[in-house]
Amino acid sequence: MAERPQDPPVVAELGRPETPEETAARKAESSRKYRQRKTIQNLIAALGVSVVLMFVMVLIVPRNDAEELPDIDFTAAAEEAQPQFEVPLVVPELGDNWQSNGTEIRTGNDDVTEWYIGLLDIVDGQADEFVGIRQGVNANDTWTYDKVGNRTPTGTVEVGGVTWDEYDYMDLSREDAGNNRYVLVATRDDATYIVFGSGSVESVQQVAESIADQIPAN
Repeated sequence: MAERPQDPPVVAELGRPETPEETAARKAESSRKYRQRKTIQNLIAALGVSVVLMFVMVLIVPRNDAEELPDIDFTAAAEEAQPQFEVPLVVPELGDNWQSNGTEIRTGNDDVTEWYIGLLDIVDGQADEFVGIRQGVNANDTWTYDKVGNRTPTGTVEVGGVTWDEYDYMDLSREDAGNNRYVLVATRDDATYIVFGSGSVESVQQVAESIADQIPAN
């Protein structure tokens, strides 16, 4: 006796067997969801690979963690500022180990106009010492006294053929003396030249010597 064909299974959600159209739609939806899951999985895998590659690149690419120091062209700055001054502005002539971290024209309440250059002595890519230059036009004793830290000269010294008033306070700590631990001052009728620093006597005198030939004779 021939077997009787089985009836299609009843789908619980429908309460009846699926029609061929419903079966085809269900399989199509199931296939769509499967492809969607695979797409998301592939995307997550690709992102994971990208993150790993980025991490590896960070590890193998050399980095320079040293602080990048400013290097201002003080010669060009002096040329630009010169029209504002009646006297020639000094420009130090130093080796490549020196670079400027700042130039400025300053006018205080005393109406003294000042040409300022900040210099750094670079050793192995790091700032080893700071030396500053001030050139005050028509400066007075009050201005000078203020700029040298309200101190009096300790003597005189000849540097670069110029006789400078010397403010030697190297016995003070850097914290107590600030940037005026060692200062040289040369005064002329039209300008006062101040070279100062908190490091060594030699570095301040080196910078003073580099501008000495630009200071008018007495």
